[in-house]
Amino acid sequence: MSLSRRGFLVSGLAAGLIPGGAFAQGLEQRPPVRPAPDPRDLIAGSGLPGQVGFALSDARGNAMSLGHAALPIAPASTIKVLTALFALDRLGTSHRFRTRIIRSGDMLILAGGGDPVLTTDDLATLAAQLGASGQTRPTRFAVWGGALPRMRQITQQQADYLSYNPAISGVMLNFNRVHLGWRRVGVDYQLSLEARAARHSPRAYTVTATPASQSSLFTYRADEDREYWTVSRAAMGRNGSRWLPVRLPELYAGDVFQTLCRAQGVVLPSPEVIDDLPKGMTVAFHDSPPLETIIRDMLKYSTNLTAETLGLHASGAQDLEGSAQGMRGWLGDIGRGMRLADHSGLSADSLISAFGMVRVLNGPGRDLNLRPLLKAEPLDADLGHDASIPHKVAAKTGTLNFVSNLAGYVTTPHGREGSFAIFCTDPPRRNASTGLELPAGVSTWTHAAKTLQRDMIGAFANRLRDQSVM
Repeated sequence: MSLSRRGFLVSGLAAGLIPGGAFAQGLEQRPPVRPAPDPRDLIAGSGLPGQVGFALSDARGNAMSLGHAALPIAPASTIKVLTALFALDRLGTSHRFRTRIIRSGDMLILAGGGDPVLTTDDLATLAAQLGASGQTRPTRFAVWGGALPRMRQITQQQADYLSYNPAISGVMLNFNRVHLGWRRVGVDYQLSLEARAARHSPRAYTVTATPASQSSLFTYRADEDREYWTVSRAAMGRNGSRWLPVRLPELYAGDVFQTLCRAQGVVLPSPEVIDDLPKGMTVAFHDSPPLETIIRDMLKYSTNLTAETLGLHASGAQDLEGSAQGMRGWLGDIGRGMRLADHSGLSADSLISAFGMVRVLNGPGRDLNLRPLLKAEPLDADLGHDASIPHKVAAKTGTLNFVSNLAGYVTTPHGREGSFAIFCTDPPRRNASTGLELPAGVSTWTHAAKTLQRDMIGAFANRLRDQSVM
């Protein structure tokens, strides 16, 4: 793919400075239109604490509105736009990830292919295939996760109990999460841990959880073959549930597969983890959905594990920092000035400007047809649908504590399209709350930032409209 398509570089000229004689003959026949509000006035009127960087360009890459557009800001999950494009270019839209069951002598192997969306239901399908294959009982059962580098968590900047900060491996099950449920029984609690999916939710034997009288919400430790969580009794209430991250993913997947095979009449030994994959015969396999589908879901649900694994697949690097640098190198001149530390935006060490993001949208974003993969009207989930808004938006949100970003495309009712990025942050409160779950004031601040973003997109759409009648 070439990153130097015509009209790719965004002009540095500020938009909205239209000469008085620029209107075409016959304008008097058109109804008068209200001038687009100045985005700076919207920002000032919102009273949002912090900083806002924004950029709008037309479809040809010409800048129409800029404000603090070169300000480096943590992109949060809008970085997944870069990751999606990187993976699409390097792997192709139809690429699939294969999970295999291999027979090598007296050993059966669950061999991961780095499928980021593998579920318990998929393992159940593999177990049924294995049961129908007529394999004799193996004396060893192993799990191989060497298709990707192993990492205990995505970043150390986030709390260890957050489900969106799990381990990475070539074998990943249910986004490397386990479902914790609890209910009060008498004076104490009964806890359950399940590898939950749509049709199958077997118990997870490699993870345990117990209630405890402690000030911390959770504590965690692990040995070679088991993970141990304790949960604060005071925080549980009567009944509830949440997802916890898995940090021993090969053993977790092997344990679940062993249970599912037992239901098929296939008895496997306890799983062991191997570093080297021996030669053998594939007796069952499962292919992931095509990459295009995986990316569409990643952009819709903002799954961090998917983003990191796709970036690692695309770069071939052995760690996230090196992989992110590979992605930056792929961007060429567009990546100049960016600091990329991961592929999901979970790390606060990544920094991108609104101007830089718009350049990405106008270059590889258009070359690789990103727009249909983005979520339509992403602000509706938080602000509700407004039927009076005539323009259409396809964009990616990005949220960290006191960071709220939006980047994508806006289309007017007459089909005129623009690219935009709006990055909002409150640095002092952001720095004070890194790694915390829902710090005080963050929900109110984020709602105000999203409201401002909706207003600014309306102003951008009006500018595109005004340009269309020139």
